[in-house]
Amino acid sequence: MPERSVSVSARQSIVYIVDDDLAMRTTLGSLLLSVGYGVETFESSASFLAFARPDATSCLVLDIRLRGESGLAFQRDCHRFDLHMPILFITGHGDVAMSVQAMKAGAVNFLAKPFRDQELLDAVHDALALDSSRRAREQRLKPLRTCYQRLSSREREVLHLVITGLLNKQIAGALGVSEDCVKLHRSQVMKKMDSRSVPDLVRKAKDLGIKPRC
Repeated sequence: MPERSVSVSARQSIVYIVDDDLAMRTTLGSLLLSVGYGVETFESSASFLAFARPDATSCLVLDIRLRGESGLAFQRDCHRFDLHMPILFITGHGDVAMSVQAMKAGAVNFLAKPFRDQELLDAVHDALALDSSRRAREQRLKPLRTCYQRLSSREREVLHLVITGLLNKQIAGALGVSEDCVKLHRSQVMKKMDSRSVPDLVRKAKDLGIKPRC
């Protein structure tokens, strides 16, 4: 269970702190609470992962060296568990090389101890703004994802080939079906994706992260 928490609404930003140093957790938690953020603190990654996190804009302040585990390994776990909140590392002066690795793996910032209060507040503000933008984009894409999920497996194959630029005859050859069959599937793809043209379909596929086949 978290050691420090406040009641938060779904719209309030939450800062999660994972650090095995009680004094650091207390200091950082008090600072962030003082400027109005919701705060949850944890002494280990396991307790953080076990916590039921509300659906809210958030970021993670993570010590790069935790007792018995590596913050970098925990960062990889976050990716594996599909946790997309921005990660801000706090490090000792001897951890610069590790911090560079963390940034390459997707961390948004790192602060070397000792750091000024305002440095942390600025970094947290930027991380929360980044997560807010991500959440807004995910919300905008939700209807489009629903459309894509309605496609059958064959229709998805046709979509991938259409956005690659292949003609119906070429798609038929690639899939081993008739051209009339391709036309039918293509029509269903356009209808289900609510697309009136191939460029529009290409744009929507790009928004969903679907890449043309080489």
